[in-house]
Amino acid sequence: MMNNCLEDYKYYFSQRFNLFNGNAKEVLTFMASNSIDSIVTDPPYELGFMGKSWDSTGIANDVQLWKEVLRVLKPGGHLLSFGGSRTYHRMAVAIEDAGFEIRDQIMWVYGSGFPKSLNIGKQLDEWQGWGTALKPAHEPIVLARKPVEGTVTNNVLTYGVGGINIDGTRVGTEGGTKLTVENNDKDLFAPGTGKLTRGYGEVVDGLGRFPANFIHDGSDEVVELFPESKGMASQRNSAGTNIYGGNSLNASKTTFPEFRDGFNDSGSAARFFYCAKANKRDRNEGLDGFEAKRDHDGRADGGVGGDNPRNRTNNAKLNHHPTVKPTDLMQYLCRLITPPNGTILDPFLGSGSTGKAAMYEGFNFVGIELTDEYLPIAKARIEFALANLDEKLF
Repeated sequence: MMNNCLEDYKYYFSQRFNLFNGNAKEVLTFMASNSIDSIVTDPPYELGFMGKSWDSTGIANDVQLWKEVLRVLKPGGHLLSFGGSRTYHRMAVAIEDAGFEIRDQIMWVYGSGFPKSLNIGKQLDEWQGWGTALKPAHEPIVLARKPVEGTVTNNVLTYGVGGINIDGTRVGTEGGTKLTVENNDKDLFAPGTGKLTRGYGEVVDGLGRFPANFIHDGSDEVVELFPESKGMASQRNSAGTNIYGGNSLNASKTTFPEFRDGFNDSGSAARFFYCAKANKRDRNEGLDGFEAKRDHDGRADGGVGGDNPRNRTNNAKLNHHPTVKPTDLMQYLCRLITPPNGTILDPFLGSGSTGKAAMYEGFNFVGIELTDEYLPIAKARIEFALANLDEKLF
């Protein structure tokens, strides 16, 4: 995967992860074609966020960048890339124009966004109550795939990629994926397992819910958007199959009418994977001995930032990267599209959340980062994960 020119960008190499310091578009040109199993990344949103120069270069919308990403990815390999709600479309089009197939869009929805809206009423009394922006509550993630060679089956056999890990990312919640058998004279298949269970009141764990293109943070604000409902989790199509991919509940259509329309559960928000934003512990694990810094020194445009007391991120942090993603979320995404023992690439490493997640999930990792000051943070966080694998592997 490496040549002499790639060595010029070397920051840190180890058996499990390699980090490069440089412009992603340049570094990628020296990487071998068809050498990466999956891409999980959080590129700049091209908003000039907090006055950061790296967030206004246009790199996330650069077709040539994504062509290089496509080239190093194995045929059938998947890409997951975060985007901003205002600029996602330009990134997605660039990814598609580079040759990727857009397969889906995953929405990460949260209730903790902070509105950055100008209060027009402070300037004009007759415009009291008017502003300029909505509260941010979601970030879209593009799911794309490098075209397969031949059939999906042949591609999987040849390159080891081409599908997504459905069973490995099923969603389980307490009570949400369990059946209670109410008749001790009959048998019932546990969902997706082919195994029979017997006994009055016996609780059977299923595989979990089919992963959806919706992820939320579990906050009251988000959960309240979902109506409370029962028994609608496993809807069958005309062939009699259900979302678990088989006929495992067909036997219960007449024998167990309480299961006819789905599982005997409630709370529709529990049907989706949920993950809150990164907390202080997650951000700073492995950074003992690092100097706490602020992630910016002010805004040239006079907006919220720097010493402005309205800036909620003004306090100094060990991990001062402004857009840290939660490790649990990145673990879920890595597991969704990466085969066992596969290698994940993140061309926009930042503070290393994807690399940290890759270590916990047992994958290999390659990261590229342009900004020098974030590389020590990323390396330390990834090394922390390697030293504490038992805490996160599941």
